[in-house]
Amino acid sequence: MAKTWEELEKVQPTVLKMMQNSIIKNRVGHAYLLEGMRGTGKKDTALLLARALFCEAPINGYQPCEACNNCKRIANGNHPDVHIVEPDGLSIKKQQIKELQEEFSKKAVESSKKVYMIVHADKMSNGASNSLLKFLEEPNAETVAFLLTQQVQQILPTILSRCQTLSFKPLPLNAMTKQLVENGINPLNAALFAQMTNNLDEAIALNVDDWFAQAQKLVVKLYEVLNKNPLEAMVNLQGDWFLHFKEKEQLDRGLDLLLLIIKDLLYIQLDKQDQIVFKKESERLKQFALHASGRRISEQMAAILDAKRRLQANMNPQLLMEQLVLKLQEGSSFV
Repeated sequence: MAKTWEELEKVQPTVLKMMQNSIIKNRVGHAYLLEGMRGTGKKDTALLLARALFCEAPINGYQPCEACNNCKRIANGNHPDVHIVEPDGLSIKKQQIKELQEEFSKKAVESSKKVYMIVHADKMSNGASNSLLKFLEEPNAETVAFLLTQQVQQILPTILSRCQTLSFKPLPLNAMTKQLVENGINPLNAALFAQMTNNLDEAIALNVDDWFAQAQKLVVKLYEVLNKNPLEAMVNLQGDWFLHFKEKEQLDRGLDLLLLIIKDLLYIQLDKQDQIVFKKESERLKQFALHASGRRISEQMAAILDAKRRLQANMNPQLLMEQLVLKLQEGSSFV
């Protein structure tokens, strides 16, 4: 179900207040960059703002009524003047942006307004980015663009300069964890899910996701064999790991989980055990923490973050993981 203004205002009050003022004063910009971590409501907010712009009877002059024909069709994804572009495979292609431009060169079907949304704008190819830049430089009247990203550093500076940036803040971890427990999530799991996403519905889905449950076990197992010998860790990669983490997004999740394990070791060493998220594995983690220095933990966290950056840069996943395992074991640099 589409999120309402009141629901989103609770988690993103600053963003909604800015847009409220723009709509009331009739100063809506031609392009907005919605940036923030996964699950902070960027897409829900973009669709909400599209409904606000097209609503036939806005409440207080800015809130979509959610009952008119335009609001309902946008919520259902079938309004002819609202277009959503998402990655075709791993990236957004130049042809997708060209087709969008061609669509927007036509007269709006039902009004003078048109809205387009680019989801994962950081995944645009160079050709797509350059095509979009030309589009942004010569905006059509009453056309509004919403670019959504979790990786704002991947967006061309020339595109950033032509957009108004709306930064989405994550719900505080303790508040998110409490919300999850209130929705029936086991307290032993809630802290972990709160780290993985800021979206309640997504966290609830993870709670019953067999793939994610198995992913947690495999990540703990990998860290365990990392402390034994290089051969066993490599065998683990070729066996269980690559069979389970097949897609780029799955591997990114795996790296996130591995990073959380390392963070838990740090919390144990700092005697902040209430902050660990792998609560079911706390006894095993305490044993790991006994054999890890603060410097080693810091180096391992840096190595995983570097691996995440390399993954987003489309490095070969198998080579990436093999290099990461060696670095986590030996403290050597990536080659």
